[in-house]
Amino acid sequence: MTSKEPLCGFFASAFIYEQSRPDDSAAAVIHFFLYRSNANTMNETFMKEKPVLPLLVSMALPNVISMLVNSLYNIVDSLFVARISEDAMTALSLVFPIQNFANAIAIGFGIGINAMIALYLGAGDRKKAEIAATHGMVLSLLHGVVITVVSIAIMPGFLRRFTSDAGLIASGITYSTIVFLFATINMAALAFEKMFQAVGRMKVTMAALIFGCVCNILLDPILIFGLGPVPAMGIAGAALATGIGQLLSLCVYLFVYARIELPVRLRRSCLRPDAALDKRLYGIGVPAILNLALPSLLVTFLNGLLAGFSQSYVVVLGIYYKLQTFLYLPANGIVQGMRPLIGYNYGARQHARVKKLYELTLIMSAAIMAAGTLICLFASRPLMQLFTSNPETIAIGQTALRIICLGFVVSAVSTTSSGALEGLGKGTESLVISLCRYLLFIMPLAAVLCHFLGANGVWHAFWITEALSALVAYPVYRRAVGKR
Repeated sequence: MTSKEPLCGFFASAFIYEQSRPDDSAAAVIHFFLYRSNANTMNETFMKEKPVLPLLVSMALPNVISMLVNSLYNIVDSLFVARISEDAMTALSLVFPIQNFANAIAIGFGIGINAMIALYLGAGDRKKAEIAATHGMVLSLLHGVVITVVSIAIMPGFLRRFTSDAGLIASGITYSTIVFLFATINMAALAFEKMFQAVGRMKVTMAALIFGCVCNILLDPILIFGLGPVPAMGIAGAALATGIGQLLSLCVYLFVYARIELPVRLRRSCLRPDAALDKRLYGIGVPAILNLALPSLLVTFLNGLLAGFSQSYVVVLGIYYKLQTFLYLPANGIVQGMRPLIGYNYGARQHARVKKLYELTLIMSAAIMAAGTLICLFASRPLMQLFTSNPETIAIGQTALRIICLGFVVSAVSTTSSGALEGLGKGTESLVISLCRYLLFIMPLAAVLCHFLGANGVWHAFWITEALSALVAYPVYRRAVGKR
């Protein structure tokens, strides 16, 4: 096979290689709706040619929509599982840490793939970009296989550490076994997601995610409760619906990949060993994985502190993180849209555009977080009432939101800087910021302030941490960018 031929093997049946434009109606529809914005060019040079503000908005908006849809799916999925039984919901909660860590590996390593492709394309080295994409995909598949084997093997022992209820353990094993059997598929889908994002095809990733989530939502009641010839499968049906949704998202990527011209292709000729490149992929991916895993460690630590005061404080912390997901969604979407753009322009030595992308992302994120601050200050009670009717919990939650939100605006500095550093391929520097936010600052601050301010000390630790993190994040970013 020559260097012009696409990678076969794992996806041989799906990678129908076509150099020409699609001529069938289905492919034409996909081409029109997903690629119309880049109809003037099928290369990635628009990333350094298009005006920065409209470029950033066009890249960020599909990510924001995707994240909103994904959050909606998670809520609906949980509601269906809750209808099975409280034990089913508990089983999902027990499995969640391992499931979340598996997703962190997929997304974190995908960030490494995204950064390397964008950097090499920006530098005009398409061959290296294709090597990064190919190695990234193969390594993602290997990660999926390892996660499947290890997760299924450890899950019985893991569940027994938290409960002795045989029914809960059985439900957790049933759910986790099915979910982790789809781990390789999920890894491949997320690798494709970051690959398409790296070349600016954000609409494709939005379409794939929405299609998978909608199908999952439609399948949930059918597989869980049964319909016609389909038997009621309970928690196994919930797991199967999740897996099928991931598979269908992957199918969208494979269909588009096979029929649409892309600046980067997966090629068998790129499978030759390249230890230096793999080291760079992991050098970005591992810190990104840790970035995604650190919040779980923080929540566990803070729950331990708050439980000493009242269970209501633990509930409030959980509610805050649910609200935080929605408050931070638009800002995170902008950061995701910025990441491939800043990497491409940095690789192309367009340093003025890199600076402008960072500044615009910072301003837009800060504006969004300012709106979130106002909402939490003046609508804290209605927000808490969405989740609880307990007067004590509502009162505690009002106080918590009004204190924590004081750090929202300044948090834009650390989140923007961390995302920009990942896009520049500087994963270690990004990890430094996250370690400061989640370990070095907030944990000691929360522990100390609790002694003087009671449980409210935890809430004050949030905004103080964001202020301190900003003082660290900006200099770290500036120093990293200064390294040519």
